[in-house]
Amino acid sequence: MFGKRLCLALLTVATTLSISAVAQDEKNEVGGLLGRTFISDQGIQNATYFDPIIHSGKGLTFEGEYARRFLVTPIYSVSAEGLLVYNWDVDLNAGEYGHSVVPSDMKKLFVTPAARVNLFPTTAVSPWISFGAGFGHISQNNQLIYGGTNPGKSTTSAVIEAGFGLDVKVWSKLSIRMDVRDFWAGEPDFPLAPTGKTRQHNFFVGGGAFWRF
Repeated sequence: MFGKRLCLALLTVATTLSISAVAQDEKNEVGGLLGRTFISDQGIQNATYFDPIIHSGKGLTFEGEYARRFLVTPIYSVSAEGLLVYNWDVDLNAGEYGHSVVPSDMKKLFVTPAARVNLFPTTAVSPWISFGAGFGHISQNNQLIYGGTNPGKSTTSAVIEAGFGLDVKVWSKLSIRMDVRDFWAGEPDFPLAPTGKTRQHNFFVGGGAFWRF
């Protein structure tokens, strides 16, 4: 009985070490996700017209990522990741005819290096958290939504990223990923619609796949 238990224990250890060795070899990953970005409504200061609130659409957003693992154990792993997030059509609405104050749409680009910690990285299911910082660029339509030239300019600001998610291995080196990330970035330049704030949250919720090699 003792011999069987010892063999089983040795087999378990050998299997764990083998899986860990494979994970150590697969240090790189590249992937892409699609999702939506959620931006909270913003009140316009000292507005005397109808609908003095900036409403932002939930624009379809692409996230591309490359990561490299620097430390892998059966319990956790640490990776450096580079994120590129592009929200190419954020529809806007505020004001009314005669009080056109925001552009019809804008685009947002975030580029943020980050550190990611995965739990149980050598298993089929691995939750993780991420934290990083980089920059964001916002470009606007040159026309206001209710007519007229938009006086707002493109802006670039520092961005802080924080997120969490879940990786699920589906086949060989292919895994799917579901993630939620907040990109805390500078406010767009809306001279006709001041909000009194300097930064805003951009919550990306998406899913996709990545390849580890």
